[in-house]
Amino acid sequence: MNANKIIIYQLLPRLFTNTCSRNIYNGTIDQNGVGKLNDINDKVLGSIHELGVTHLWYTGVIEHATKTDYSAYGIASSNPHVVKGNAGSPYAIRDYYDIDPDLAVDVTNRRNEFEQLVQRTHKAGMSVIIDFVPNHVARQYHSDAAPKGVRDLGADDNKNMFFSPANNFFYITGQHFAPSVDMGIGPDRYIEYPAKATGNDCYNATPGAGDWYETVKLNYGVDPWNGSKHFVPTPGTWRKMLDILMYWASTGIDGFRCDMAHMVPVEFWQWAIGAVKQKYPHIIFIAEIYDVNLYHSYIHTGGFDYLYDKVTLYDTLCGVLAGQLPASEITKCWQTVDGMKEHMLNFLENHDEQRIASYQKAGNAHHVVPALVVSATLTTCPFMLYAGQELGEKGAGAQGFSGNDGRTSIFDYCSIPTVRRWYNNGKCTLANLSPDEKSLRKIYQKIMKIATTEKAIAQGSLFDLMYVNYGNLDPTRHYVYMRNYGKESIIIGCNFGPSPASIDIDVPAHAFDTLHIKPGTYMMTELVTRHKRKSLFTDHDKLHLDIEPYGTVLWKFKAN
Repeated sequence: MNANKIIIYQLLPRLFTNTCSRNIYNGTIDQNGVGKLNDINDKVLGSIHELGVTHLWYTGVIEHATKTDYSAYGIASSNPHVVKGNAGSPYAIRDYYDIDPDLAVDVTNRRNEFEQLVQRTHKAGMSVIIDFVPNHVARQYHSDAAPKGVRDLGADDNKNMFFSPANNFFYITGQHFAPSVDMGIGPDRYIEYPAKATGNDCYNATPGAGDWYETVKLNYGVDPWNGSKHFVPTPGTWRKMLDILMYWASTGIDGFRCDMAHMVPVEFWQWAIGAVKQKYPHIIFIAEIYDVNLYHSYIHTGGFDYLYDKVTLYDTLCGVLAGQLPASEITKCWQTVDGMKEHMLNFLENHDEQRIASYQKAGNAHHVVPALVVSATLTTCPFMLYAGQELGEKGAGAQGFSGNDGRTSIFDYCSIPTVRRWYNNGKCTLANLSPDEKSLRKIYQKIMKIATTEKAIAQGSLFDLMYVNYGNLDPTRHYVYMRNYGKESIIIGCNFGPSPASIDIDVPAHAFDTLHIKPGTYMMTELVTRHKRKSLFTDHDKLHLDIEPYGTVLWKFKAN
């Protein structure tokens, strides 16, 4: 476990450095442009690092199905009827051993361009995370870049069996693939026989439009009809997926974000993560997971370093921001994962979720600041932000396949308005940003710096102050807690409401005893504004906090 606080910045290279402002609805790569790996240069990386970022998650770098034709480079084209959007989903992997050609300046040199990006990122002082997509592949999977001797997934399957431990896929025998979406007519028609099970555990030949019909479910040796496990001998899918992990680990990356990890048996993870870490002990594994009941096993059995904490903290903070939950519910979040807190990954945005500043969510990026502070400072666990979040990107408008849903489309060729203006053709300046966008980025920069440099937050312990302060504040809108490391303590107050908060809080004797703090008068510094004050700090004197609407305070003091 890393002793320092990790701050992850997620970006899709295809979108991040795309300078084309047209954003034509459902536009092609020629109409709307595309970002390149080479565009993420030293200037860009330095500007990201200034935010306090320690790890960069490059999303969508492995070759996935697309409607763009690269057959001139020996890359087989995908049938357009099983591709979502013109650009295609980064999670419909077409070749696990190759870099997506969209991202290369020189398509024939795409692997080298990626390795150079890894080196530049390391030089800039940050680590590299990429996706590992173990649950499903594109409908038409074929590797033209696999090392010699590596057999394609499904190449040796017995297609006359729905399930076999020796198969890589599940087959709906005797049936054509017939989803409730257009599969074309004539020469362009997509034909699959027998049909293969779809990635979201759809074990029939007729997935709906809302299913992951562009993907095929991988078989890890679990019979979906009765749940029986067939792990001896080691399934071929296990060996093939471990080989893919080892392949990318050898490129110098520092971690894998594992897509839909809970849809893959924990026994595989225990086997594969152990093998990777034996050779590459520095590599971290992050699980996308949505079942709290699986947290313990995927950490302590599976070997994951960090897990998405969507269903506890993220969902709760969204509820608080929407006025649907009281701020006091935040306490239940850390209590739910107590004993595993340091293994969580907190976030307010990622490519799957609606933009937190979107009209479908908070609507105003500055109203999100108290949620940002809680997510980044409540525990020592990593915090992740999504490209453009620090600028208040709203994800407004429909780009194509995904519609106007408050998300930045991952399926379409487009650019991100706020990021494009900040990127400014590689200058990476604030010149084209609005005053609100400039101030928001500065807020993010300050909070990330506090989270990574203050030992009380990066390495310290949590003491929740809510249980003794329900009568002193409005628990629907206010949340208070302490972080402590050695002689350093930080009192954190968050106001999720539209009115100023002027509150006097109690710090119980138990906090003084637990954190080994002596009562007395201390010089305190507010870490964002750098304002200073002297305050009497005892278990029978209240501590006064003034907090602006949708604001926070982080008062630090050091014991004598």
